[in-house]
Amino acid sequence: MTTVGIIGAGHIGSALAEGLAQRGYDVVIANSRGPETLADLVGRVSAAGEAAGGSVRAATATDAATAADWAVVTVPLKALDDVPAEPLAGKIVLDTCNYYWERDGRIAVLDENRATTTGLVQEHLPSSRVVKAFNHIRADEILTTGAPAGTPDRRALAIASDHADAAALATEVYDAFGFDTVDLGSVAESWRVERDRPAYVVRQNADELRENLARATR
Repeated sequence: MTTVGIIGAGHIGSALAEGLAQRGYDVVIANSRGPETLADLVGRVSAAGEAAGGSVRAATATDAATAADWAVVTVPLKALDDVPAEPLAGKIVLDTCNYYWERDGRIAVLDENRATTTGLVQEHLPSSRVVKAFNHIRADEILTTGAPAGTPDRRALAIASDHADAAALATEVYDAFGFDTVDLGSVAESWRVERDRPAYVVRQNADELRENLARATR
């Protein structure tokens, strides 16, 4: 059984925990306030995952990272330094993080377009293989807008990574959740799907997503 560590239990982390448990994964989830604060989430997600053989438990961020075969980092950028790097070394990490200066404070390298959010995550996790995923969809749509492969007008989501195996895993997870994949290639191009760009949090199929990515300006 594959174990997924989720660091961050906000709206996206909670939705992914539920969806992964429903798909038979064992999920270990952490937040900044301690495992005891996640009892309600664990109870709800465990019930949702039972039929598929999945499970969920709460842990510290270090324990979630250590237990993970692969991981999801879904935290405010201002909390990135609190994500444990050593136990994620050698592992694939799906990065859902977005930059909201109103919440995170000003980050000069992002304001000046000298970096990308996923690039910052990869810098913080230098021995991990990071892929941008699930950052440009509303959390409440992760479990409600997917469709089987081959469905006309199937929703598409973008990925970006400098690691082929990380991109392949994200594509596999997208398909399991009911989404087509558009691969941006390098993390250096991941700005095209960041906040306030044309592809951000809109429903689009693969062709529409490619068009929106091409329209993005920096």
